Amino acid sequence: MTVYFIGAGPGAPDLITVRGLKLIERCPVCLYAGSLVPEEIVKAAPEDALVRDTAPMHLTEIIAEMEKAHAAGQDVARVHSGDPAIYGAIAEQMRRLDALGIDYEVVPGVPAFAGAAARLATELTLPEIAQTVIITRTGMKASSMPEFEQLEILGQSRATLAIHLSIRNLDYVRRALEPYYGADCPVVIAYRATWPDELFIRTTLEGMKEEVRAHKITRTALILVGKVFGEANFRDSDLYNADYSHVLRNVGKKKKAKAG
Repeated sequence: MTVYFIGAGPGAPDLITVRGLKLIERCPVCLYAGSLVPEEIVKAAPEDALVRDTAPMHLTEIIAEMEKAHAAGQDVARVHSGDPAIYGAIAEQMRRLDALGIDYEVVPGVPAFAGAAARLATELTLPEIAQTVIITRTGMKASSMPEFEQLEILGQSRATLAIHLSIRNLDYVRRALEPYYGADCPVVIAYRATWPDELFIRTTLEGMKEEVRAHKITRTALILVGKVFGEANFRDSDLYNADYSHVLRNVGKKKKAKAG
């Protein structure tokens, strides 16, 4: 028996991986995070499967369901939103399973920031504009941030930022980032990206709070910050440059061959 931690993707049912969907289709037990996992995905479970929404459950209750499945020799599809490695709270579940001697595997999924970038048709890393993407959050009631991961420190990089779980903390986000990015730095508020009711607000650090308030967004939104969301004047990369040589396209040798 194995517990499969499956990333369901950012929202659109067809963005789950083939491997993840096949596991859901055959596992006799399906435990899913109902607030963020599309119902259509868990409907793929077998007709006689035990399907439970874990949103109202605490950790001990969730593990108890896995123990029952283990005793019955039944595989479990544990379905999380996005990619389970990012804010998936799977580490604490795996630690409990280790103590119980229950096997598990992790199946990756499309993370929310990648789903949002795809819908925006935006590359998060542009030559000489940004070559780093930082996935982070801000400290809230549920959990604080490590000392050296505060936005005031991360913001010094001027990298592209994907800030999770912080839509109610916009005053702090602006205050921490404005000295490094500027008040006019492009911001995209991605609400439920890839879901049928998705909404994207293009704004700035200075204007984002007013825009979010006007649209009455209070949860399930990603804050994307960086010059890449407004920059059109960037140079082409060398990857497809006709004069750039690499192992699969050695320009120098080709020129010599022609000359010979």
